[in-house]
Amino acid sequence: MQDNAAFAKKFNYNFPLLCDTTREIGLAYGACDDPKAGSAKRISYIIGPDGRIAKAYPKVNAATHPEEVLKDL
Repeated sequence: MQDNAAFAKKFNYNFPLLCDTTREIGLAYGACDDPKAGSAKRISYIIGPDGRIAKAYPKVNAATHPEEVLKDL
């Protein structure tokens, strides 16, 4: 969790970052298939104020994804 805090501070994020060390959330959202997976798939979701998934992005291109999400918001 200290790594996440340092990363957030470095990039001046004003929100906390999730640290899913047990892969529980990654498994629930389909980002990984096994709790022992070395890394999760690069996917993302827009979650609405009601807690429901408003939009899913099953494949994410890091270079273009921020613009795509901002457009959808």
